[in-house]
Amino acid sequence: MFREIAMNETESPMEENLGEELKIPINDKRRFNADGERVSDDPEPKKEPVKSHREIELEAALKAETERRKAAEAKLVGVQAKFEEAKAGLEKETADMRTRLMKTLEDRSKQSQFDFLTTLLPVLDNLNLAVAASESDPSLDHLRNGVIGTARSFEQALLSVGVEAVPSIGVAFDPELHEAIDMAEVDAEQDGKITAEYSRGYRFGNRLLRPAKVQVGKGRAQSAGE
Repeated sequence: MFREIAMNETESPMEENLGEELKIPINDKRRFNADGERVSDDPEPKKEPVKSHREIELEAALKAETERRKAAEAKLVGVQAKFEEAKAGLEKETADMRTRLMKTLEDRSKQSQFDFLTTLLPVLDNLNLAVAASESDPSLDHLRNGVIGTARSFEQALLSVGVEAVPSIGVAFDPELHEAIDMAEVDAEQDGKITAEYSRGYRFGNRLLRPAKVQVGKGRAQSAGE
């Protein structure tokens, strides 16, 4: 025992430091469980879930439906483009047709005006002849005949464009065509008939230009009864 103590005492400090320097650090990071089995530090890799046959069918159906929808949308875009093109063409054609129609109507209107004015020129000629005749011949008969001829030619001009005189004297009073100015006592058989015309009425086709201003007969028997 004395020897062991002596040996320990004979160890120098240098030897002690040398022993400490020779210690090897251990960095073993391995881990073991209670049963002595090694536990891995890396987490286990995640396993991809296994798809069922039904899920695969549904995914395939969804993909097919998506492709059909995209194809339908592309087709719809094409149809819409064709529709817009056809619409633009139709609008252009309609505008051109409207322009041609308006021009045709304007031409017809101008032609009708031209024809009517042409028919009025003889009326003016007759008036000028009547005035000239009255200056050279003081007789009223010649002036009267000239005015009558002018009136007849003017009526013919109106008739040529579809203007007709409204029948009045001797016909039954019609409030749609006549305007009663006054009344006159007449025989019973003339009751309600027009006895005089103050201004002639005219109609153009089915439209009344102006009513005739007339006098209407009233039966004497009816007048006496009142």
